[in-house]
Amino acid sequence: MAYEGHGTSTPSGTEVVRRLGAVPEQPPGPSPHRFGDGAHFRVEIPSVEGPEALAAVVEEAQRLGTLVNRVSQGSGAMLLSAAELKEMARIGADQGLEVSLFVGPREEWDIGASSRAPDAASLAGAVRGCRQLRYAFEDVARGVEHGIRSFLIADPGLLELLADAQRRGELPAEVVWKTSVYMAPTNPASFALLERLGASTVNVPSDMTLGQLGELRSVSELPIDLYVEAPDSLGGVVRGHELPELVTVAAPMYAKFGLRNARGLYPAGGHLRGDVLAMARERVRRATVALEWLRRLSDGLVQSERGAKDLGIPVP
Repeated sequence: MAYEGHGTSTPSGTEVVRRLGAVPEQPPGPSPHRFGDGAHFRVEIPSVEGPEALAAVVEEAQRLGTLVNRVSQGSGAMLLSAAELKEMARIGADQGLEVSLFVGPREEWDIGASSRAPDAASLAGAVRGCRQLRYAFEDVARGVEHGIRSFLIADPGLLELLADAQRRGELPAEVVWKTSVYMAPTNPASFALLERLGASTVNVPSDMTLGQLGELRSVSELPIDLYVEAPDSLGGVVRGHELPELVTVAAPMYAKFGLRNARGLYPAGGHLRGDVLAMARERVRRATVALEWLRRLSDGLVQSERGAKDLGIPVP
């Protein structure tokens, strides 16, 4: 690229670093795997907590010229009214994007105190006892009835139960089971286990190295979900500039854009409306900047088009 005003060629960052005589870390080789449509990556905007937030994401994405393939929600489908579920399904179907809703209830909001203890945060997404398993299945069934076709799962037993019901024809075949970062695998064995339990896509920790991502990719073709920017509660990692390398190694990959230095939203409601909408728009802006880095530093990495067949697009 030419440096404007001087007519000289600007070296790449890698070339400048090599002048030191140092040998840059060698990343693992490119992933040979792709989404069903041949694409390397998709963009996901998380914490889209209701139809108004979804409409804000769509509007901001159109304004910035950014394609969003999937949105996800963290407060839980159980906290959305039937009318809100129907409206999210309608918007998702109109836009050809997946709408993934967290399944509830979960232990972090239950009457038990374990998940709120300082050393037990890993229990937050667990489903406690048959009582919660029953409610969780009903939460999925209710969402399906109102058009939703993607659900965020944080409990391995619930995942297996839902996948089994799907195989039996009790839930639609096109429903996507997206595993939560609450049970993010950190090694290939755990990743492969979630696939065997029925996961459709798997959320991994946002601080994984390229080498570790390559290890996960070596055992499975299943799409990886990665917070390219993570909220403070998940470590606050900001690595949008690394998107080209991340996609190259982890494809097929959902690039998720959380928001560092932002208040927690779950469970969301009218009392947090301003934050919910402002953060939804800012996440889209963060994604837009990361995509600029991808275009600058990569050649040939392809994003899925709107309405890709294997997305969990709602059916209103």
